[in-house]
Amino acid sequence: MTELRKRGGGGGDPDSTDNISDKEADGEDRLGLSGDAEGECDVDSKTDTPDVPVSTADTDNTPECLTKALEGLPPRWKNYWIRGVLSIPMISSFFLITYMGPIALIVAVMGVQIKCFHEIITIGYRVYHSYELPWFRTLSWYFLICVNYFFYGETVADYFGGLVQREEPLQFLARYHRFISFALYLAGFCMFVLSLVKKHYRLQFYMFAWTHVTLLIVVTQSHLVIQNLFEGMIWFIVPISIVICNDIMAYLFGFFFGRTPLIKLSPKKTWEGFIGGFFSTVIIGFIMAHLMSRFQYFVCPVEFNSETNRFSVECEPSDLFVMQEYTLPAVLQNALKWETVNLYPFAIHSVFLSSFASLIGPFGGFFASGFKRAFKIKDFASTIPGHGGIMDRFDCQYLMATFTHVYIGSFVRGPNPSKVFQQLLMLQPEQQLGIFHTLHSHLRERGMLPPAATQTE
Repeated sequence: MTELRKRGGGGGDPDSTDNISDKEADGEDRLGLSGDAEGECDVDSKTDTPDVPVSTADTDNTPECLTKALEGLPPRWKNYWIRGVLSIPMISSFFLITYMGPIALIVAVMGVQIKCFHEIITIGYRVYHSYELPWFRTLSWYFLICVNYFFYGETVADYFGGLVQREEPLQFLARYHRFISFALYLAGFCMFVLSLVKKHYRLQFYMFAWTHVTLLIVVTQSHLVIQNLFEGMIWFIVPISIVICNDIMAYLFGFFFGRTPLIKLSPKKTWEGFIGGFFSTVIIGFIMAHLMSRFQYFVCPVEFNSETNRFSVECEPSDLFVMQEYTLPAVLQNALKWETVNLYPFAIHSVFLSSFASLIGPFGGFFASGFKRAFKIKDFASTIPGHGGIMDRFDCQYLMATFTHVYIGSFVRGPNPSKVFQQLLMLQPEQQLGIFHTLHSHLRERGMLPPAATQTE
């Protein structure tokens, strides 16, 4: 196979100054990174497409009872029923985890993150392992631990200040958190350099980049999911739910009415599914936002109570979740015969979230489709029959999590008093006292403290 590829690529001299072995050149072909001009001209040639060993990602692991029940149906309808039946326990699990509260949601996000990382890294490992080069998988998981230590450590420092203040070991870890994180990363970096093998440098650097891009896509985005959760469970549940809704409605509209292909990367996607999914998602997202805005459990920021060592979701709802009266535009007044309408402000925000989930979110799926086509695989894994791997179901969620985080920071969130207070608890007593006196003087100058309070001081 290697010899055929060398001939097709122009028969380069093995003793040339590039000093790349046959095996490494073959490895680059497998990764789809060959720089040969002739190979690049033919996009369908084998040298331009990675040759990934067969994995379990493309095997059928549908339960036997379900396979027998659907026996005789056309493949299209068989896949429809498999996806539909197995979607029920998936959605039920999501509701159950939501009911169990913030801790269960954080653990679930962590589990999804690890599984998505595993699925992407496994694709690279199948190529890399054939060359028996050391430490790729070990270093990949080591870097995952390092990055999670950094992000979760930042979360603990920001939201668990009271707990950190009580425990001396945690105080040390919080104070030197970034230095420890950097030291851990440096150790992995040095191990990678020591693992470099002569004549395989390029392949090893490809895989080093593979790991880091995977960390950027998976770990960073999952950290933003948790940050959204601390803003209030509604900022976690609604974005995830509308992506699920868009996925389902686009599939249904495409299945029953789809005729016009949408994009070559994903031939099964249609304009009918894309448009039907958009309008359905906006409507369902609006209704969901309106209903959830009524419950304190969903709208209050998730805070850690250092006295009870539990998360609490009790607060006075912000104006975002208080019913407001809005005057309708003249066109709508004439059409609906209403002059005003009462809405929760968050319901209006949900329209923008739903629009992004429907119009831009699918590009996360298209990106994943392009990635899978590049490596000649149907799915990232075969974890969920009819759906593929966990990454196949969360390819749009990560893009949505980033948008939600940016949206909150840009249009919704002001300074967070709880977060500021947690940071104050991390200071030395003298520093806390200095801030207290400064704040007291500032409030007195602005007339916000009564004279009696000043005399008492």
